Amino acid sequence: MAFVTHSQLAESIAKSAAVFRSSRRVVALTGAGVSTRSGIPDFRSHDSGLWKKFDAMTVASLTSFRYQPDAFFKWVRPLVKTMIDADPNPAHTALAKLEQAGFLHGIITQNIDDLHRKAGSKCIYEIHGHLREATCTLCYQKHNAESLINDFANTGALPYCDHCGGLLKPDIILFGEQLPSCIVSEAKALIDEADLIVAAGSSLEVMPAASMPIPALNAGAKLIIINNEPTYLDVRADFVIHDDVAVVLPMILQEVLCEPQETKRHIHNQ
Repeated sequence: MAFVTHSQLAESIAKSAAVFRSSRRVVALTGAGVSTRSGIPDFRSHDSGLWKKFDAMTVASLTSFRYQPDAFFKWVRPLVKTMIDADPNPAHTALAKLEQAGFLHGIITQNIDDLHRKAGSKCIYEIHGHLREATCTLCYQKHNAESLINDFANTGALPYCDHCGGLLKPDIILFGEQLPSCIVSEAKALIDEADLIVAAGSSLEVMPAASMPIPALNAGAKLIIINNEPTYLDVRADFVIHDDVAVVLPMILQEVLCEPQETKRHIHNQ
């Protein structure tokens, strides 16, 4: 994939920033590409994707968790350690600052790494779950998982329920598992009301996230795609920037915020 030239990038940044400033309700849809600069591997890249190295259905499906939980925990432990140690990168920070300045209404993310929250974003819909909580596989009691996950990452000790002794499953979505219906419904409602969608660092290959922009696009919303590789929605996007989101999003932020204060809109107050 050839990256855009400096002049092409500058033009795309300026035009994207202008769309940001003129939009009433902006929603970001983020994928694994937003976090790779934080050291977290993505799942589908041709050279380093996790599913190029592991059979997803063997280590990360709901069925395999039920019958071979040790295999899941052995696979996920290095990833969990990486996530715990990771810091937000400039892409996360730029999105948080756009929200704080009133130019971004919310983030819908496929990521489970919690880096958007760590960066300071407030309105986040984690449709693939997170590691902050875990659920008992026997009594279904929910647990605050922060200390449990830290212990697991450091020692490999599996997390167990202190109510019934059942094995705890982190509240991340595995293959074959239903997504959290309430979060997904709220995310769809958020994006359906958007007049600008920014798809950042997502291959747009995984449902339902991949199809979420369609209703808003059909209703006239604009679309900016920032991703190293092409996506199926490139043909419908107003602007496509095939470059590093950790470079592009801070540039858009700078361009948006360089406008006079009186031109800024604070969409959270609308």
